[in-house]
Order: sequence, then structure tokens, then C-alpha cells
Amino acid sequence: MASRARVRAPELIGAGGWLNTGGSDLSLADLRGRIVILDFWTFCCVNCLHVLDELRELEEKHRDTVVIVGVHSPKFVHEAEHQAVVDATERYEVRHPVLDDPDLATWKQYAVRAWPTLVVIDPEGYVVAQHAGEGHAHAIERLVEELEATHEAKGTLRRGAGPYVEPEPVPGDLRFPGKVIQLPGGNLLVSDSTRHALVELAPDGETVVRRIGSGERGLADGDARTARFNEPQGLALLPAGPDGGQRVVVADTVNHALRSFDPATGTVETIAGTGRQWWQGAPTSGPAREVDLSSPWDVAYFADRLWIAMAGVHQLWTYDPVAGTVRAAAGTTNEGLVDGPAEQAWFAQPSGLAATADRLWIADSETSALRYVERDPRAGDAAGGADGTDAVDASQTADAADAFVVRTAVGTGLFDFGHRDGPAEQALFQHPLGVTALRDGSVAVSDTYNKALRRYDPATGEVSTLATDLREPSGAVLVGDDIVVVESARHRLTRLRLPEEAVRVESVAHRTRRAATEVAPGTLRLDVVFQAPTGQKLDTRYGPSTRLLVSATPPELLADGAGAGADLSRELRLADGVSEGVLHVSAMAASCDDAPDIAYPACHVHQQDWGVPIRVTPAGADRLPLVLAGLDAESGPDAE
Repeated sequence: MASRARVRAPELIGAGGWLNTGGSDLSLADLRGRIVILDFWTFCCVNCLHVLDELRELEEKHRDTVVIVGVHSPKFVHEAEHQAVVDATERYEVRHPVLDDPDLATWKQYAVRAWPTLVVIDPEGYVVAQHAGEGHAHAIERLVEELEATHEAKGTLRRGAGPYVEPEPVPGDLRFPGKVIQLPGGNLLVSDSTRHALVELAPDGETVVRRIGSGERGLADGDARTARFNEPQGLALLPAGPDGGQRVVVADTVNHALRSFDPATGTVETIAGTGRQWWQGAPTSGPAREVDLSSPWDVAYFADRLWIAMAGVHQLWTYDPVAGTVRAAAGTTNEGLVDGPAEQAWFAQPSGLAATADRLWIADSETSALRYVERDPRAGDAAGGADGTDAVDASQTADAADAFVVRTAVGTGLFDFGHRDGPAEQALFQHPLGVTALRDGSVAVSDTYNKALRRYDPATGEVSTLATDLREPSGAVLVGDDIVVVESARHRLTRLRLPEEAVRVESVAHRTRRAATEVAPGTLRLDVVFQAPTGQKLDTRYGPSTRLLVSATPPELLADGAGAGADLSRELRLADGVSEGVLHVSAMAASCDDAPDIAYPACHVHQQDWGVPIRVTPAGADRLPLVLAGLDAESGPDAE
């Protein structure tokens, strides 16, 4: 790692106080002698949830020398509520201290620009590394081992129990349930996400009929007692088989897998995914059990296939239960809101699906949007000749029949959200996680962070509010004339009668709590900082080992510099007359073991997507550094 002035770690400040410490406040002085890893996260962010899982093994292995501190830094207004952070810390089984920083005070002190970001502080209180995005656990593991050896020799390492205090367990039949469906016999099936199980309830929505899964985090097939899940979410019924039975497909989110549950036998089996997370460059189609997936959050049967909301890579995939194959069907993996042909569209953490005869509705959570997929109307023309005669090429006909487009009903982008009813073009949601098709052709939206159930009517283009005071609704199902809502943070199902009229609420609009970066007009130098972990080097055996993709919203923000390339530094030219927007930056670097005697070196992919809101001002900076891994020698906290 390049030498530079030592940087003293700024103090940890958060108006919301500390969680998981038994009521005690912590300071960096309290942690002196330990290796501290700050995890800047926010609970809406699926990449942050990936990092929580990546750190679990390191946290356990080095528990006597390492203290991980989660610094919760909210994007949405709801995430700044202290109780919501308390709930999220339990929901995702965060087993280390958490600082609730609703005002982003510590975020600003550490010059953080992205969720998630990891900062490593040595036992003497100096910042030694920063990593943005996912895939850095192996690098941090090596750094931790180096720091242990160095500071053991110096006498500055302090071993022992950390400051984490486990909260008291809370009894109840459900704990942060995710999604719900109705089984053919009338019972309800709920994904009991935090307890890693499914729960079958009687039609009253309260009486437990049986639990499916051992309740322990894991990936294991078997009967209802021995099977294991890992934070399951979405549920969908497949069409009835020859025997009339229907299997349930489960989006087993943290296992990066689809599971099948047979209600008749109680048997659980894996039908798609390998248990490994998909990374850029991995296959996007093939036999379902041989292709990696990434945080499938919901599933729905539409257009003769099962669609998967692949939240972890901002895409929709499909599963063909007859052929036993999966493939990417919509989305580029870029995060944002772009409509058009399915393969060119951009999503942002799609988390809820609902199918009607002609549309697949999508709750696109990070853009606070309601979107849909439908068959491309041009497909009919492609399937036949221009004069109505038969198409010449049968393969073209098949491809045309599989063509879909993505459209947005409500929502504008990554940073606008709120609670506003009225015409769709000005209506606002806040991080919705679920969508439910209603019998009149409209859809109900589980508007999670607004604590509301909303309705969108395609016939009128109007958005209204059906119910409020729901704690983090994450899904719903129609049961007779009622709608049964999953109140995830109340740990229950709530039955509502669909109202004749909308509930009147005070309209409110928000922008993300994160401040825009001020940049100077004209040329802007973009530098993605990447330093390979100790003992590794950039892997150039098969071509460039780095990739940089840049775009903007609105596109007119960039006069020059958009597009893909291998260099992690680039000069961008900002257009005259556009004063603000968002730079979308996606960077990837592949590094491998740098030892000539290793026949099969281990390689790792480091990747992060940034959405950087910028404001053009004469006093702004002419350089934008984004740290993928390492330390930026030209910016950061004050050096000593």
C-alpha cells in the first residue's frame, strides 16, 4: 500500500445513540488496542446486507481482536427513525455494536460517498484502509492478520471480549415476516424471514398449523423439520402438476437460491442457484442448479414462466420449471430508473412482484417506483410479415414472442420519494417492497417506509392511500373481499377490508438525506481508487482486470466521458446549462494471488456502483475520488 501521512480516525458521533451495547455509549478511546472495522450501512441497501453476511465469518474468527461497529447512515426519512434502526438491527441479526447516525455526522467526518463502505482502524486509532462495495472480506481478513502480528509485537494489541451485548430474545409466532400467499386449501403461508423458516397459518391468519424449516440459518433440503433457509422472502405457487398438486417456490434470499416446498408432503428442495452469490462475468443463463443467483427477493408466475426479482443485481430473471433453466430477462445490472426494451432497462433493487393477465407489476424499491413488464407490442409485427403473411424465420418468431418492455407507472429516480397521492406523474412512494393485483385491474402497493397501503389505478392514472399506520408493510394477498397485509415490523398479518374511498393524508415530498457533491463546471477528473490486497495483484491474464462504466441522469449532464472503459481514471466534461444531476459510476477490479509457486491462484472480484448526486458551482471541486479499496492520498480526514 502506498505510504502516506497517518490519518487519525475521527470520533464516532450519532444523535440516535448506541445499540447492542447494553445501554453504554462507546468512543474510539474505549476501543483502543482493538482493530476496529466501521461498516457504514443503511438497511434499505441490499449491498449493505450482503456485506453484513460477508463479515459474519471474520467477526467470529477474530472476535477477541476485532470490533465491528455498524454506523447506520440513512438514505430514506424512515431510516432516520430510531425504532426503525432498532428493528433492522434485530431483523438482520446484527451481532455487533451499532451507532445510529441519523444526521450522517460520522459519515461526513469519514468522507464516505457510498453504501456500503468499510473503514479499518488500527489498534492505535489510525485509519489504515477503506473499501466501498462488496467482495472485500478476503482483503480485510489479510489486513487484520497483518495488524494482529504487527501490534502484538509492538504491545499495542489488546485481546478479550468485545463490547457487544446480545439483546433479550422476543417470543412470538412470527419475527419480521416477509411475504404471504394463500394456499389452495385456504391456509396462508408466510415467510418468517428472521427465523429462517416458513409458517403455515389457518385462514384466520393467527393460528399456527405448522412450521417449515429448523429455524437455523443454512441451506439444507429435507422435510419440514430438518430443512434450512436463510432469510426467505418471496413465495409463489407454480401451476398445478399432472397430479393436481401445486408446489410453492420460495425466494431464499441470503442463500441466493430458489427452493421448492410441497404443501402435501412438507418436502423442501433446491431448484435454482448454487448457494453462491452471482458476480459480474458469471453465467446469466443455463441449468438452474448450476447458475449463481443474487438475493432473489420475490417471485411471480407470468407469461408461462416464473419471474424472479433479483434485488442483488437490479435485474429480473426467469425460471422455466419444465426445462429447469434460468436466465436474465430484464435489466443491465446498472442501478437506476430507465425504461425501454427489457434487456436495456435499469432497475434499483426490485423487491416485489405481482402478475395480471398482461402485466408483471414490480415494486422497484430504491427508486421508490411502481413499474411493470409487458410484451413488446412490436412482437406481433415480428411474428408475421409486414403484410400479415407468415414470418419467414421460425426462430425470429420465437424470439419476438419472448420480447418484453419495461415501463414506469409511478416514480422518477433514485433520490426522490415521499407520500403524495394524485396523478401518477407527480405521486410519490417511499421504498415500497410489495405489490398485489386487485380484482378491478388496479394494484395495491405495500409502501413500506411510508407505513401505508397505497393503490394505483391504471385506468385513471391516479394514486390513492388505502390504509396508514402499518409498520413496514412488505407484502399482501387478497383473501375473499379482504386484503391481508404483512406488517413486518409488527410481526403479524393484518386483515383489512378494502375501503370504498381513499384515506386522506398530508402530502409530503423528500429528497435523499445525502448532500450533493459540489463540483466545478467544465472538466471533472474522476478517480476510482483501487489498491490490490497485500499478496495480490491485478489479474491481466485474460485482458484488462479493471472496468469503469459512467453515465448520468439526466444524460445531458455529461457532454463527454460517458460509456465503458478499462482505465479507473477518466476526464469527464460537464455540459453547460445543467446545474445538477446524478453521476452513475460502476467500477470493477479483479485481483489474484501474486506468488509464482501457486499453481492455481485464488482470485477475487471487487465491485461497487455509485450514484453520486452532484451540484455544479464555481467553487466546487475539479476532482471526484471514489474509493473502491485502499486510501485516497489526496482526500479524507485530516492527516497527522
